[in-house]
Amino acid sequence: MKLSPQKYKIEDKPMLPFIDAEEIWNYINNTIPTANKVREIISKSLSKVRLNLEEVAVLVNTENPELIAEIKEGAKTLKKTIYGNRIVLFAPLYVGSKCANNCTYCGFKSSNKEALHKTLNEEELVREIEALEENGQKRLILVYGEHAEYTPEFISNSVKTAYKVRKGNGQIRRVNINAAPLDIEGFKTVKEAGIGTYQVFQETYHPDAYKKYHLSGKKADYNYRLTSLDRALEAGLDDVGIGALFGLYDWRFEVMGLVRHTNHLEACYDIGPHTISFPRIQNASQLNLNDEFFVNDDDFTKLIAILRLAVPYAGMILSAREPALLRNEIIQFGVSQIDGGTKIELGSYAKSNEDSIDINNMQFKINDDRSLNEIIDELLEQEMMPSFCTSCYRKGRTGEHFMEFSVPGFIKRFCTPNAILTMAEYIMDYAPPHTALKAWNVLEKNLATIDDEKTKRLISSIIERIKAGERDLYL
Repeated sequence: MKLSPQKYKIEDKPMLPFIDAEEIWNYINNTIPTANKVREIISKSLSKVRLNLEEVAVLVNTENPELIAEIKEGAKTLKKTIYGNRIVLFAPLYVGSKCANNCTYCGFKSSNKEALHKTLNEEELVREIEALEENGQKRLILVYGEHAEYTPEFISNSVKTAYKVRKGNGQIRRVNINAAPLDIEGFKTVKEAGIGTYQVFQETYHPDAYKKYHLSGKKADYNYRLTSLDRALEAGLDDVGIGALFGLYDWRFEVMGLVRHTNHLEACYDIGPHTISFPRIQNASQLNLNDEFFVNDDDFTKLIAILRLAVPYAGMILSAREPALLRNEIIQFGVSQIDGGTKIELGSYAKSNEDSIDINNMQFKINDDRSLNEIIDELLEQEMMPSFCTSCYRKGRTGEHFMEFSVPGFIKRFCTPNAILTMAEYIMDYAPPHTALKAWNVLEKNLATIDDEKTKRLISSIIERIKAGERDLYL
C-alpha cells in the first residue's frame, strides 16, 4: 500500500538521519488547537488515515478537558474498529544483562558495579522458556543488553532454542527481539532464525537530550541508532518496532518524534512500524535523573490516545512498568499488546515466587506483578478477549502485507477469530475453573459478533478440534 509522504525540511532518504528538532518544535509552538480542528483530526483518524505532524501537534497542544475526552473516546473507537476488543499477551525474557553502554537511566549501565552483569547459558534459557510455557505463554520478546557478546549469531541461536523448547502442550510461536542495533549483515543473520519484530527504541528523539543521557558506548551515537531500523528493512526484515522512553524529554516532542519516525519508514520503505512502545521512566539501580520531564498519569493517558489516532495501523504496547489499575484503565484508549506475568530479573521465571527480588539484577522496576492468569482473568472481567495469536506472522501477513490488511482495518477479520482459537487452547490447557467459565462466556460473545456465518461455523468446528486435543490451529 503506497502512502502519501509528508514534505519535511530534511528529505527522507534510506539510512540517513531524518529528525530536525527545530522543525518539530516549530510545529508544537506554532500550532493552535481549536475545537473544530481537533474534531476534524479525530474524524480523519477514524477513517483510518495516518495523521501528519501538524495534526499531531494540534492534539498534543489540546488542553481543554472536554476535547481531551473526545480525543480519548476517538482513540477508543478507532481501536475497536481496527482490532476489536482483543489484547495480545506476551512475556519479556531477559537473556543477558551485560552492557557496554553507560546510559544514566538504566540499571544495566556499564558504570553500575552493583548490578549483576550476566548471560543465561543454554540450560538456564531452556528452563526459563519451560516455565513460561507451563503458564501458557506463546509469544516472547527476548531482551539483551548491548554488548559485544550478544552477536547476531548469539541472538539467532537463542531464538532457535526458544522455538525448539516444548513443555506439555507448550510452544513458543513467535519470538520478537529487543537488542542493540545491528549492521545489515547482522540483521540478515537474525532474520534467518525466523524472528518476528525487531525493536529498537530511540529513547529520546531530541539530539541534544540524547547526548546528555548516553555518556559512552556505541549507543552514544544518535544517528546510528536513529537509522537502525532502516538497516533492518534493507536486510529484509519487514516487522520493526519503535519506541521512546518517556521522562527523558518533553513528552510532546517524543510523540512527534515517534510519528516522524513512522513517516520516515513509510516514505522510504512503504512500511510503518509494526509496534510502537511508550515506556515511562521507572526506578532502577543507581538511577540518577531529575524529574523535570517525568510524565504524569493524565498526560500519559492522553499521549497514548494521540498515538493511537496518529498511527491507526500500528500495534501499541503497554508494559508492566505501569501499575495494574492504570494499565486496566489505559488499555481501552488504543493499547493492543501487554506483557503478562512479567519478571525481568535474569533467571526469575524458573524461580519460586518466594525467592527474593533484587533491583540490582533488573534493568528497572516493574509495577505490575500479576500472574498471567490474573491478567487474563481481569481482561475477561472487562469483556476483552485475551489473545496469543501469531497467525499474521506465520501466514505472511507482515510488512507491506500487514499494512494492506491493517491500514483499511481488515485485520480485525483475522484478529477476532484467531484470538478466540488461542483462548480456547488456553482454557483447555492452563485456565483454572473460575477463569475457564469466564473465558467460555466471553469467547461465545465474541463468536456471536462475527457476521459471516461460514466463518462462524468454521471457528466453531476448530474449537471442537481443540477440545479433542489438536493444537496450533489458526486462520
